[in-house]
Amino acid sequence: MRQILTVRYGVLRNTSDFIATFNSIRSGDHVIIRSNRGIEFGEIIAKVKEIPDDEPVENLGEILRKATTDDKEKQKKIDKELIPVEFKFCQKKIKEHKLTMKLASVEHLFGTKKIIFYFLANGRVDFRELVKDLAKEYQARIEMKQIGVRDEARLLADYEHCGRELCCRSFLKNLEPVTMKMAKNQKATLDPSKISGRCGRLMCCLRYEDRIYEELKFNLPKKGSVVKTAIGTGEVINYDILQQQVTIELENGNVLNVPVCNILDTVREPLQQKETDCDRDCEGKDCKLE
Repeated sequence: MRQILTVRYGVLRNTSDFIATFNSIRSGDHVIIRSNRGIEFGEIIAKVKEIPDDEPVENLGEILRKATTDDKEKQKKIDKELIPVEFKFCQKKIKEHKLTMKLASVEHLFGTKKIIFYFLANGRVDFRELVKDLAKEYQARIEMKQIGVRDEARLLADYEHCGRELCCRSFLKNLEPVTMKMAKNQKATLDPSKISGRCGRLMCCLRYEDRIYEELKFNLPKKGSVVKTAIGTGEVINYDILQQQVTIELENGNVLNVPVCNILDTVREPLQQKETDCDRDCEGKDCKLE
């Protein structure tokens, strides 16, 4: 039997599934893997499943072996000695070439003569001369990779407002869009400073419960609807998604909260949508939602 395990590797703390032909590894073990980038150092974070030896697999990297003491020392040397020197040298050359870019991090692959330099910039940057200098200095394959603010936080930040490690550093594989509509559905404050993560973008955790909020909201009448209850007929002026209640203003002016199950019928849909839902994947800046 072969094992498929999830491995975390690289400075961006990528998580992908890899296949192993041996069984003497478990979560927390350091391993040497072959990814689509080359030979790398990684850590087992979960066991996915076991498969028969003859079952075909596609698009999976390979776990070559458990990391030895020498492997760990080599990776430690890369992290503590090589990368700081490479970072400093690249920064120096960026200044010399007067390039409008900010160096964020450097990744020196474990078993391949390849160095990746991560940078931020507004627009395109002509770094051809910079690459020539780096290749000449280190006699290695040089890759310049432009990243955004989310990846910068993934590289440099540690903990979020909640006190836990950033989701993008600990377990998220893909950074999917997060919208102001998600915050609004969950009745979160729309103050950008309170719902933005370390990257300055909307917090990824706003996605986690969004689907169930959408499903619960679907059961509620929209604001402005006129509904009939056993107590009387009135207009929906507000609702509570989690409690599945609506606030109704009756024809006599009284206001009451009614469970959605006590609504007998919808007399009239709202004449116009009173809510404005924002689906932009934005930082919340200059957003008109209130």
